[in-house]
Amino acid sequence: MTDRFDFAVIGSGPGGQKAAVCAAKAGRRVALIERDRLLGGACVHHGTIPSKTLRENALRVEQLRRTARLLAAAPREDLELSELLGRLEEVVSHYSRTVEDQLRRNRITCIHGRARFVSDRELEVYAPDGSRRRLEAGHVVVAAGSRPRCPDGIPVDHEHVLDADSILSLAYLPRSLAVLGGGVIACEFASIFACLGVEVTVVDRGPRPLGFLDVELVDGFQRAFEAAGGRVLSQRRLADAGFDGVSRVRLALEGGEAIEAEKVFVALGRTGCLDGLGLDAAGLAPGPRGTLEVDEHGRTAVPHIYAVGDVAGPPALATVAMEQGRCAVRHALGLGASSVAGIVPTGIYTIPEMASVGMTEAEAVASCGGARVGRAGFEEVARVQISDAGPGLLKLVADPEGERILGVHVLGQGATDLVHVGQMAILAGARVDDIVENVFNFPTLAETYRIAALDLLNHLRDEREKPPADA
Repeated sequence: MTDRFDFAVIGSGPGGQKAAVCAAKAGRRVALIERDRLLGGACVHHGTIPSKTLRENALRVEQLRRTARLLAAAPREDLELSELLGRLEEVVSHYSRTVEDQLRRNRITCIHGRARFVSDRELEVYAPDGSRRRLEAGHVVVAAGSRPRCPDGIPVDHEHVLDADSILSLAYLPRSLAVLGGGVIACEFASIFACLGVEVTVVDRGPRPLGFLDVELVDGFQRAFEAAGGRVLSQRRLADAGFDGVSRVRLALEGGEAIEAEKVFVALGRTGCLDGLGLDAAGLAPGPRGTLEVDEHGRTAVPHIYAVGDVAGPPALATVAMEQGRCAVRHALGLGASSVAGIVPTGIYTIPEMASVGMTEAEAVASCGGARVGRAGFEEVARVQISDAGPGLLKLVADPEGERILGVHVLGQGATDLVHVGQMAILAGARVDDIVENVFNFPTLAETYRIAALDLLNHLRDEREKPPADA
């Protein structure tokens, strides 16, 4: 017997959730297939939520160290990682129940098992008890997530050389950690461990980490990381790696340079979890990086099959996956493209955190022939001084006339929340003057918008009042 659905969604991570809910709210019959015991995907169980829980506790430890003289006590130096992941099981279980409740409210059929294509419209689901169930769907959304990519020659043993799925299984904080990679996961974990007092070295093949972000944000992050004791080795490639059999891993870099660390964290990207899906039966095949090629709507080479999230490739961010899932279903239903697809914010949970929406300064120059920029350093903000929040920057990017806001980039405490003010300003077509002419609560982090807008307008005024060079 074959069950028939309008949509079958493979995977319950952020992209799969939003795809399933969007289709269900449009009145379609939806099946969501999840291979793991709990709903939520790797985002909930191995990635976003566990790493952010560790980050929050690392910030608490750092705050305790800064205020130890007031408390007459300091945090222990021999903290176990399990202590720093306190409440993780509670947080994960709560969020997984929230996802389950949302899916149930929308009358989505959740099926536990491994999905495999039988044809381009048929799936067979293998349940943990060995039973099988066949589904037929008018549209299929592949949102199966990803796993850490391990390049040849790097001996990931999950004890001395770890990846994103095993880094949180460490019993104790290592004295030293080498991080291979300069992407989001690499930088988030590098800064968290540095904050906890670990000697961290980032080895990055690129000229600078997080190359897709505004240069000023990355420079500010790198200064903070180095101030915490970390270091970045840019434009370095690994030649060889191996455990010495005693207590350290030795990394040999091309050119003869070598470093040693107690543990190594491999964060060199992720590859889609497409093994076992029987893609060939659907007329599909993964690309060279282990992902499915899609168009701007998330549509694969088979028009009624879509791929969203990590299986569709970079940037592999939860927020992007959510939007991709929603937009794919809207396209399948003929509802048109999303009007906000081009201004999805990016949040990077490093220490300090970073966030970005709209154009970078370089993109604005390339697109508009120029850009006007206003900056607000966090040292100017009373709320930052009151809370001892540390360094930061909010950067406004406007058109060459200094009128229309094109991008907002934030480094520092609250960056991933602050960026949404800029997102709404861009959506509303706000002018720089609109920010200056309105009132912000005092003392708040949001004041940085007005400070940055005033800075931009002051630069424009100074340019207008500057006498000609030949005067």
